[in-house]
Amino acid sequence: MPPHCDSLDGPVVTAARQALEAGDVDLVLPFVPERWEDDVRAAFDSVLPVRGLSEEAREVADRLFFETVVRIHRAAEGAPFTGVKPAGLDVGPVIPLTERAITTGSPEPVAEFLTRVLHDELTHRLHKVNTLSAAKGRSVADGREWVEAMLGFQVYSHHLLQAMHAPAHAEQDDGENRGHTHV
Repeated sequence: MPPHCDSLDGPVVTAARQALEAGDVDLVLPFVPERWEDDVRAAFDSVLPVRGLSEEAREVADRLFFETVVRIHRAAEGAPFTGVKPAGLDVGPVIPLTERAITTGSPEPVAEFLTRVLHDELTHRLHKVNTLSAAKGRSVADGREWVEAMLGFQVYSHHLLQAMHAPAHAEQDDGENRGHTHV
């Protein structure tokens, strides 16, 4: 997945920033598993008084809190913590569409985009199968190339169907409170 949960403008740091500004750690706790809530509370309690010392202290304290929350969030996903990424990174075309859908309540832009991409992918893959079909009887190598494309088309389609029927991230909880994962 493109950087998002670990960026300065991602949802985890946004919630952490809101928590610091409001003085309310509960605003960020939904982004961390319950078993690590005490760690986040301790970090929050240690940075909150430091933020008032100076602008420099505030920046360091905020950064420490952001890193703590993102590290814990990533650990819960089963993903490594590689630091907090800068804001404005390219997160691909889907994340902004999903964020807009959440704001507007309409899935239409996401559905339209994904439908276009799906159609293009299926068309491309089936075209390859059909192109190779004409030569599949010429040799074993040509037959194998066609079989690879044909089975690839079928397996790709099967995996898409499985992904479409996969549970939402919170429903994937395996007892480790991972929620969603990044590959």
